[in-house]
Amino acid sequence: MLIAARTHDYGKQPIDRLAGHLKGEGIDAAQLVLPKGFTEISSYDDVTPEIIERIRSDFEREGIKIHILGCYMDLGNPDDDVRKNAVDTFKKCLAFNKMLGASIVGSETAYPHLTDEEKKIWHPYMMDSIARLVEEAERLGVDMAVEPVYWHPLKDLETTAMVFDKMNSSRLRMIFDPANVLEHPEIDQDAYWDEWLSELGNKIEAVHMKDFVLGENGEYIPVCLGEGVIRYDRIIRWLKTNKPDIVIVREELQMETAQQDLKYMRELWENTVI
Repeated sequence: MLIAARTHDYGKQPIDRLAGHLKGEGIDAAQLVLPKGFTEISSYDDVTPEIIERIRSDFEREGIKIHILGCYMDLGNPDDDVRKNAVDTFKKCLAFNKMLGASIVGSETAYPHLTDEEKKIWHPYMMDSIARLVEEAERLGVDMAVEPVYWHPLKDLETTAMVFDKMNSSRLRMIFDPANVLEHPEIDQDAYWDEWLSELGNKIEAVHMKDFVLGENGEYIPVCLGEGVIRYDRIIRWLKTNKPDIVIVREELQMETAQQDLKYMRELWENTVI
């Protein structure tokens, strides 16, 4: 296992400082979102081959693996202009991925929380966007990943499995975020995780790790790892058996509890018996 972080959880930093800062925190790998991670970049229009090379060489020098190039776009939006911008931006990042040597470019399939009816409406637009991006990923010889989220058009195991079947591409991978597919924490989580891992475990390229509790009105409240509702044991056992080199990204990391969470991740991995 490699422990990773979303770099923007550490705030925007200069290109020549970020990788060294992550190394000092005990981070092995990174999820980069270029406009969120670096003070030199305010939008994707600011990104040049020279900037990409500076980032690549600095992370290589510090020994930090750039695993995910995050490009979170509104891929299923029915608005043609919004969706075109999303697809075009993601295609740019696929090209950046090739220059950076990152493992994957990853995205969810929407921005807003959608109703069940909206998910149905957005679904065909999502499918079209993914198809266009898979075609570009295959052309460039790089990998991309989608991230299921229960309030997005890529909403559940059945839909996600269908997408992989329809696209039929080795270039399409999955970012697995248990918190984003756990709509009902009271279910038998072991059985639920077994279903996901049995069906799509071989597609997982990275795991997002976070934890939460539900407030009095059912609202999402992030907490430190191990203090919330998610039961990670079954997932970690499967990963340790089947994907021992997996990159696990601590999301929603807070500075004051960062080392506590990183310690929890290491000990959970080490203490999980196969």
